[in-house]
Amino acid sequence: MKETGFDNQKYLEIQSKHILERIGQFGDKLYLEFGGKLFDDYHASRVLPGFHPDSKIQMLKQLKDRTEIIIVISAGDIEKNKVRGDIGITYDMDVLRLVDAFTNNGLFVGSVVLTQFSGQPSAVAYEKKLKALGMKTYRHYPIEGYPSNVSLIVSDEGYGKNDYIETTRPLVVVTAPGPGSGKMATCLSQLYHEQKRGVKAGYAKFETFPIWNIPLNHPVNLAYEAATADLNDINMIDPFHLEAYGETVVNYNRDVEVFPVLRTMFEKISGKSPYQSPTDMGVNMAGYCIVDDEVTCNAAKQEIIRRYFEAQCEKRKGNAGEGPVSKIELLMEKAGISTADRPVVKAANIKSEETGGPAAAIEMADGAIITGKTSELLGASSAMLLNALKSLAGIADPEKLISPTIIEPIMEMKMKYLRNHNPLLHLDEILIALSIEAVHNEEARKAYAMLPQLAGLEAHSSVILSQVDVGVFKKLGIRLTCEPKYHSKKLYHD
Repeated sequence: MKETGFDNQKYLEIQSKHILERIGQFGDKLYLEFGGKLFDDYHASRVLPGFHPDSKIQMLKQLKDRTEIIIVISAGDIEKNKVRGDIGITYDMDVLRLVDAFTNNGLFVGSVVLTQFSGQPSAVAYEKKLKALGMKTYRHYPIEGYPSNVSLIVSDEGYGKNDYIETTRPLVVVTAPGPGSGKMATCLSQLYHEQKRGVKAGYAKFETFPIWNIPLNHPVNLAYEAATADLNDINMIDPFHLEAYGETVVNYNRDVEVFPVLRTMFEKISGKSPYQSPTDMGVNMAGYCIVDDEVTCNAAKQEIIRRYFEAQCEKRKGNAGEGPVSKIELLMEKAGISTADRPVVKAANIKSEETGGPAAAIEMADGAIITGKTSELLGASSAMLLNALKSLAGIADPEKLISPTIIEPIMEMKMKYLRNHNPLLHLDEILIALSIEAVHNEEARKAYAMLPQLAGLEAHSSVILSQVDVGVFKKLGIRLTCEPKYHSKKLYHD
């Protein structure tokens, strides 16, 4: 049975209430910078068991009549075809995806802002595309000396040159496809323009992590550092908050470093700063909704270990260096954990040693470990998955869920007509074969019905898997890690 450490309903209620209070603090309008993921926040759901991946969207839907959304994207990222690592699409395409997702949830997307715009050809073409699709677009420009040259920034030659974004609702959520897109600068530019127009407006920031009102070295906050190891974010005590209020709270290095500049900007825009610390700017209430600290700590520790394997694999693929690995190793020491605290790792590696080939293991909800090995018909991950489904459906282990008469023709087609070098089926192909078998096979039908029960289970592979298989694990909700090695010595891996 899955344990709960976070009260999601309480979170929705108090988070919405707190944002409304912040709007009231400023009067007419609040620009709310949304960091992290608004959709599919699986990191939060993993480290805060009970947190729903769509919680932020559900919270905004409670305020939808008062909310308008601005999506910002850097013109430089458009020009570079920057790709989101988690879903594998470019930032410009993700803006379109986000517009559709918000709209489908009944939320109003008012406009798209191209930041750091300096006439990049791809950005100009993208702007034309957005306009043809009926989206309002605005341009914000580079400012020399940003963010330290405050006198220039907060002037008609700085923020004043940016397009003024026309908004109609009191809560303006500013979000982006990824970090570094210019969310904060967009909010502050709007404050400057609103002040010039005599409109009372304020700024606040919504970042789920680090959680400001739990200890600095709480595993949930350490897991955030592990998740951002490639960005080298560092959690720290907010010195401005400690000085102003005598209260110890947690923030992270980038917000702390930029706060003196932000405070000066606020003073130049409106005469005084509404905030005494970077923590003051935040509106996150997640810390108040942790209802079982032990459950939450254990979940966060597992996330740190998963991030460690992910960093190791990225290093092995040549996509990252030693830095993220070394940082997460230090975080594991702080948390008092090691890879031995992830049972599926040992199980998969022992199975691999016994069979002399790739192997995989999955931990069921009751703690039982089920393994899979490589055979002539099935890869290790496919075998493991089918074994897990048999266990859930109460089917005896020797039972074959998919007949070779279904698997073998698919293998032949892959080799003979599609010119694949590896005949073994990917996980999506195995699941399609299972669905076909389920039409006339009662046991296969029972196993197929168990697929939703795999969500939230832990799995480990003794080798790096293909992106296709990794994607299937993600879609099934299985929390996969891999050993940082390939099944062969080839340089090219599919």
